[in-house]
Amino acid sequence: MKIIALGGAGDMGSEAVRDLVKNEEVEKVIIADYDLKKAEELSSKLGEKTEALFVDANNHNDLVEIISGKDVALSCIGPFYKFEEKVAWAAIEAKVNYISICDDFDAAEAVLKLDEEAKKRGVTVLTGVGWTPGMSNVLARKGANELDKVEEINIAWAGDCADSEGLAVIKHTLHIYTGKIKTYREGKYLEIPAASGKEMVEFPDPIGRIPVYHLGHPEPVTIPYFMKGIRTVTLKGGLTPAWVNGVTRLFVRLGLTNTVEKRDKYAQLIKDHLMRYMMKGAKKFSGLRVDVKGEKEGKKTHLTFKAVDHMNRLTGIPLAIGAIILGKGEIEQKGVIAPEVCIDPDKFIKELERREIRIITD
Repeated sequence: MKIIALGGAGDMGSEAVRDLVKNEEVEKVIIADYDLKKAEELSSKLGEKTEALFVDANNHNDLVEIISGKDVALSCIGPFYKFEEKVAWAAIEAKVNYISICDDFDAAEAVLKLDEEAKKRGVTVLTGVGWTPGMSNVLARKGANELDKVEEINIAWAGDCADSEGLAVIKHTLHIYTGKIKTYREGKYLEIPAASGKEMVEFPDPIGRIPVYHLGHPEPVTIPYFMKGIRTVTLKGGLTPAWVNGVTRLFVRLGLTNTVEKRDKYAQLIKDHLMRYMMKGAKKFSGLRVDVKGEKEGKKTHLTFKAVDHMNRLTGIPLAIGAIILGKGEIEQKGVIAPEVCIDPDKFIKELERREIRIITD
């Protein structure tokens, strides 16, 4: 199996690459990154199973060329509101199955529109297989499988500022806190203000109880789309230390995040000048919580699934597991799909636990 890891030298991509090279069924991992030096350094550490390539996701023809002939193309090139549709389209044109960690709601909406083109070319585009979305979607499916009727799915995440210093992560954060975002309530898609609906949510130690807000992730887009009959799907997230949420919202109120160019500019400023302050008191752990509510045997039932680990592991390891599943031909659906419709939750959880990511259930 030959896999090309686009953005494979970054925080999340490098974790996926490290996992993939351990798999006996993987013959080669091509680490393709805009930062060729980082890709070459990672390749030299991981050995002959890997090679490094330069990639510019804005160069469509080159992107198609380097993806062509591989068994799977996985993408960690963010922010995804800029790149998911571009990279997925290149994979479709190259007729190579594709998997990503796309975590922007509007990017998920855009890539779903490529469904017919993907089907015509016999390509699977599996969007959003990381931490959130990804683990969150599979755990939502796990809960749904255990109930007779599902009424509501509430997903929450906690992301520590010291748990990733990637520029794309900062741009993504500014994006999901800005403007209107999608949620799904009482059987309808709704646009609501980003960073609204503050709620205190309990995560496993060492995170504890923190404030979370409605933010622009894909789960409220894809879960109701693929899992019919659910009345409500929400996604809330929060940064730790908690005061950083206020700083992020201040950037939004000052109008510093309402264009792509502004997000690029101020994300760089945050990375260069503010991150060291934001990391004070940080715990360097991130978390996930999925609450599934419904009925079983005529009784109201509430299932909870939780996890805590480092962000790169929570994101990169699910991506690697998904890439292997896709490369082995275990996913037969063609077109654009999300993990809740094609990944077996029990097998997925077993693979996570084999890599020491434990799912806590209540």
